[in-house]
Amino acid sequence: MSNKSPPPRPAPRLYLATPDVDDPTSLLAALPDLLTAVDVAAVLVRLKETDQRAMISRIKALAPVVQNAGAALLVDGHPEIVARGGADGAHLANVAALEDALPSLKPDRIAGVGGLETRHESMSAGEMGADYVLFGEPDAKGQRPQAQAIAERLDWWAELFEPPCVGFATSIEEAYDFAASGADFVLVGDFIWADPRGPKAALIEADAAIKKAFTATAASQG
Repeated sequence: MSNKSPPPRPAPRLYLATPDVDDPTSLLAALPDLLTAVDVAAVLVRLKETDQRAMISRIKALAPVVQNAGAALLVDGHPEIVARGGADGAHLANVAALEDALPSLKPDRIAGVGGLETRHESMSAGEMGADYVLFGEPDAKGQRPQAQAIAERLDWWAELFEPPCVGFATSIEEAYDFAASGADFVLVGDFIWADPRGPKAALIEADAAIKKAFTATAASQG
């Protein structure tokens, strides 16, 4: 038997969710600057509901900007238009949606999943082949678990399972806490776009927070 300790986990990375996209013009203007300011692993595009052709055209407009910056572009829902829009994958709302979408996404595209209310659901998603699991997003009524409960779920997953876990942060403080708890990625969205300083300053601060948390955690374990 080997006595080697497991390799250290890499530093968590940012996962940026967009506002609801109707006309993508302003987002197209903002994204290049944001994606060069910090290391963003992926962008989750939230599409305002409309006809499929219009949604596909929005994805087609955004995908090159995101992908040329070295990030993946995922669509929030709508797995049926991912390939046609040139996106890298989809984020699914729950285990049932994941199961339905896997045949159209795999093996070439990313299938992430949230809406995981129990540990059993989380494990089921991992067994099905989810590329990541997301903890902490609001439900349809806008309710979400306490930050401590989200951090505990991230810690549990990171300790036991191979697929990456993502923490849904609604503040800089949560971004720090979730990175410290073992999240591989920290999803940031509304609070970034709403920051009075502008999204770039908020994103830089969020990136600094997750790096600081990772460094502190690594030092305490060393």
